[in-house]
Amino acid sequence: MLLSFTIENWTSFREPVTFSMIAGRERRHGERVPRLKKYKTMVLPIAAIYGGNASGKSNFFKAIYFARQFVLNGTMPDELIPIEPFLLDAEAIQRPSRFVFEIMIKETIYEYGFSVTKTRVLEEKLVEIGTTCEKILYHRRNGRNEIDKSIESSDSRFFDFVFRATRENQLFLTSSVFQNANEFRCVYDWFKTKLELIAPNAHFVALEQFYIKEHPWYNIMNTMLQSLDTGISRLNFEDVSFENSSIPGQLKIVLQKNIKEGESISLANNDNERLVVTKENGTLVVKKLVTYHTDTNGKAIKFEIYQESDGSIRLIDLLPAFIGASSRNTGSVYVIDEIDRSLHTLLTSRLINMYLASCSVESRSQMLLTTHDISLMDRRIFRRDEIWATDKDVSGNSILIPFCIYKDIRFDKDIRKSYLLGRMGGIPRIMLDNVLNTDAEKNEG
Repeated sequence: MLLSFTIENWTSFREPVTFSMIAGRERRHGERVPRLKKYKTMVLPIAAIYGGNASGKSNFFKAIYFARQFVLNGTMPDELIPIEPFLLDAEAIQRPSRFVFEIMIKETIYEYGFSVTKTRVLEEKLVEIGTTCEKILYHRRNGRNEIDKSIESSDSRFFDFVFRATRENQLFLTSSVFQNANEFRCVYDWFKTKLELIAPNAHFVALEQFYIKEHPWYNIMNTMLQSLDTGISRLNFEDVSFENSSIPGQLKIVLQKNIKEGESISLANNDNERLVVTKENGTLVVKKLVTYHTDTNGKAIKFEIYQESDGSIRLIDLLPAFIGASSRNTGSVYVIDEIDRSLHTLLTSRLINMYLASCSVESRSQMLLTTHDISLMDRRIFRRDEIWATDKDVSGNSILIPFCIYKDIRFDKDIRKSYLLGRMGGIPRIMLDNVLNTDAEKNEG
């Protein structure tokens, strides 16, 4: 689970901002808010971030994406770290960017964070948070490496080697996993297997799981596509020759070299064609996703993916996330940028309500959404502490505003009205009045 995320000096976020999934005192929908009995706290199962265009919503998403990629893949020797500091302040350009996650893994909370420039990791810290105290598992800063003695005692020379082998532009967490040190593997694996990111133009999440028709999600997916008025009766996979597939030649060489036996990966091209490539008995096997519709005579008619509407394709991309999130014990966090893209508002609310109906005090999955859809500002869907907004100050610095701080605004009708009137931030500042008339007058002059 994600408890909080802090960013500083990243794209439009110059100053530190913290997003929190810790539940407030609100009682509404309390039956679906997970309880962490060990820590005597509650964590929200969902949150929505609103905001005008260019207010910082997508930059917030990109910060999480960057951190995940940096943890999982690291860097090559002498490679620059792809951070994007705040560019509207000369001083900020020289400062490091900082990212801090507070996460729960198997009922234990960890704080993991790092501070980086384009060339080096300045600080990195992993803390295990107990109910009464905190234990620093390791702390890397200013060329000094500190590690908890109870861990170091298992093989102090090995950890000393891993620290020394970690390049300046690499995280120790990443390096330790690459060196087969498993003491901190659970944190690395959280980023790898529990943090799922879906961008507006994302491809099918976990497509390879639908490769096998016997997989339980396959039938669920087909049933949902039928019930959501897409016209799709079922999905299917067609065998495609690897040599004659639409995969570019250079990529074919990379796939042949890097895909391991039994491993599957998903691909998509500019025509929205969705492929699954698997190595079986040393040979690469390609399957292409197609859809089927039923004609007036009850006959199944095959469609290529590019023949489907943008909304249907977006649904195919999103449904695996909602199905996965509805499985209470996965502990996965699904972060979806612009969830309402190409979807009707009723469809979006239906998907969200389906997920929330599966949540309980024992749930461990979460969803974090960015959206413009104000019809979702509905007390039947969200609690007040589950709604946030991004906004920009006069210097271009993005800020995060939790709606729970507005105590004097009644939730349902008043919160939408107040939001649109700009009383809560997070709306675009549009100043088009008389622009056309002024241009016309100039042209006449």
